[in-house]
Amino acid sequence: MSSSESSERREASGAQTISSQAAEPIAIAQGAGIMPGGYAISLAAKGGSDTLLRNPGAERVQRMRGFEDQYVDIIDYIVRITHRIWEEKDIGYIYDTYRHNCHVYDDFGLQYGSGKIVADTAHTINAFPDIRLFADEIIWAGNDDIGFHTSHRTVIIGHNTGYSRYGPPTGRKVELWCIANCVSLKNEIFAEWVIYDTASLIHQLGFDLREMARALGNALPAGGAEDQRFGEADRLPGQDKPDYLRAPEPAAEGGFDVEGFVRRNFHNIWNRRSLKEVTRAYDKALQFRGSTGRVYYGRGEYQSFILSLLAMFPDLMMQVDDIYWMGNDAEGYLVSTRWSLAGTHRGNGIYGAPSGRRVNMWGITQQAIVDGVVKQEWMLFNEFAVMQQIYRD
Repeated sequence: MSSSESSERREASGAQTISSQAAEPIAIAQGAGIMPGGYAISLAAKGGSDTLLRNPGAERVQRMRGFEDQYVDIIDYIVRITHRIWEEKDIGYIYDTYRHNCHVYDDFGLQYGSGKIVADTAHTINAFPDIRLFADEIIWAGNDDIGFHTSHRTVIIGHNTGYSRYGPPTGRKVELWCIANCVSLKNEIFAEWVIYDTASLIHQLGFDLREMARALGNALPAGGAEDQRFGEADRLPGQDKPDYLRAPEPAAEGGFDVEGFVRRNFHNIWNRRSLKEVTRAYDKALQFRGSTGRVYYGRGEYQSFILSLLAMFPDLMMQVDDIYWMGNDAEGYLVSTRWSLAGTHRGNGIYGAPSGRRVNMWGITQQAIVDGVVKQEWMLFNEFAVMQQIYRD
């Protein structure tokens, strides 16, 4: 049996397993996830987004039932629909590529329906008419049975020459990161979690972040910036040590356990506060990019970043909501993890004096894991929404 035949049989077997367990494929974790074991279908293999756009190819290399014939694989689909909608300004193409009742989570909450996405896209392009979106990385998993899951990291560049929700045109150039996690089936995106580096955007436009957060937080509908949970975070019920705060057991032998590695790191570092795990799981020359222009090098700076959040939100509790990856032991892995946390602002830090406000935060982290350690990490979270929750009157 050839390696390609073996791969096809493994993929078909995995698809059968998942489709029997996940009727509505929102998270890969709902079934025995199908993860690509290499980078044959990847942005790097295509030479980057500009090369792809100039010559996307005509022969389909991946089964994509229900998708338009012009798309050869899921990377091609994501890059080209993004380019067509945003840079070619074919905003109406959203009606063809987003399900009519899709749901989209962004910095400002949950949006329903393709009509809302069309309106928001028109608003943003009006504010930044020369907008450019450069695909930096796309991590994908899944198939056309359960849906393709994609984590699209993008650099956005443009000049603010039109009105935006933040105020009149400033004429300033902005450059910010965005990560969009989508689930696509039959040529339609039906679920999306998208994080823009909104705080960085507002800062680059020249506005005062705290004042803008207070003003927009107060303008939200009733409950929009209100505490969604009250009392203590669910960390230490009773006097015993909760099971979920015990260190997870390492996975059994048999190759690198990507999911186990990532879940243990999130749990041990953030929930158990075992920052020593950073020295075990992260490379000493770690490169990190985070929200609002954060750039760190090395494990020490990364530990300090984590400590700053733990100090401001002492009862912080994090959970992993979704995870998928691509790659193999020899070439390394690219992993996308969507997470959420809750905590109470009871400590000093960059958000000012403790407010006692309950904060809900969510984000997406992409990691490059090579030889069993994290070499690079990109983390975006809804920092401006966090500031709205803290600074509102």
